[in-house]
Amino acid sequence: MPKISVEVPAELLADLDEHVGDDGKFVNRSDAIRASVRKTLDRLDEIDARHGRLEEDDG
Repeated sequence: MPKISVEVPAELLADLDEHVGDDGKFVNRSDAIRASVRKTLDRLDEIDARHGRLEEDDG
């Protein structure tokens, strides 16, 4: 799996960390960020589909 680096404001990182760990929804920061990216992309696809901007899959 490729690795990337991003700069995140401290306040946003602190909010993220509240959801990570033994008592959180995510095992680690990477897991939380992957879930967020997936959800965001799904929502963008839904918006594009509503506006007729989504390309059809050929296969």
